[in-house]
Amino acid sequence: MSKVFASQGDMSEKKISFTEVGRGLYAFTAEGDPNTGVIIGDDSVMIVEAQATPRLARKVIECVRGVTDKPISHLVLTHYHAVRVLGAAEYGAEQIIMSDTARSMVAERGKEDWESEFTRFPRLFQGHEEIPGLTWPTSTFTGSMSVYLGKRRIDIMQLGRAHTAGDAVIYVGDQNVMFTGDIVEYHSACYCGDGHYGDWPATLERIRARQVDAIAPGRGDALVGREMVDAALDSTADFVTSTYRSVAPVAYRQGSLKEAMAACRQICDPKFGDYAIYEHCLPFNVARAYDEALGMDTPRIWTAERDAAMWEALQG
Repeated sequence: MSKVFASQGDMSEKKISFTEVGRGLYAFTAEGDPNTGVIIGDDSVMIVEAQATPRLARKVIECVRGVTDKPISHLVLTHYHAVRVLGAAEYGAEQIIMSDTARSMVAERGKEDWESEFTRFPRLFQGHEEIPGLTWPTSTFTGSMSVYLGKRRIDIMQLGRAHTAGDAVIYVGDQNVMFTGDIVEYHSACYCGDGHYGDWPATLERIRARQVDAIAPGRGDALVGREMVDAALDSTADFVTSTYRSVAPVAYRQGSLKEAMAACRQICDPKFGDYAIYEHCLPFNVARAYDEALGMDTPRIWTAERDAAMWEALQG
């Protein structure tokens, strides 16, 4: 096993795509890096996910300016992770929206998550000196809320715990399109280090029940057409359940984290080994699955120090 996290050695720039997923709806994607959504309303624009830094946010804005000159009025953050939120200031949005739970997670663990992710993802945090501080919402909600960009209605909803306890999805009904954040991935590993394995499959099924025509996922290509949407829902569910079911028996018999990693690899490597960020996510996913199997409902806070200790245990 490498002595550093896989993502620490990934310094190559990714090819950016800007894909229309519905009328006035776009997915900014970059070969497995965090995605951003764009919703163009009558008079202004909503951004879904801010990116990790102002530098990366400017790449999104450049794409937006290629299709509209309308001002950016709203920014919705599907959860609290640093790679999703710390570029927020660059958009100049009047409204920054999170779920109440996501905001509480910024307060509880936002600083620690920033320090941890900064160490894990040096490429994504190039230009970090511009980050003004933690990103706080101007508006929060529990359950659901609606925003109108002129006549265009956007519904922001919590459909259940999955990638984090505070996950939200964004639905644009006039095009039957959803922006899911990291609840859904496509040919990219799910990061489950702050996840809820027991809830995630049911949350995916609530998305499936809506029969959307397109999804902008958290990572990976835009999903256009129900066949592609269903394939991504299936593969995401398979990834989550395969990870947990391979690790849980090791936890039950109080085996080591290294043994749990080996058990997970046996099941997951053949199916998901070529997915983006698979090697990066694997140790965090195994550690969280181990904890959840032993009854730990709330994920432990990741810090740079805990990251290093886990890595040392896996070197074992």
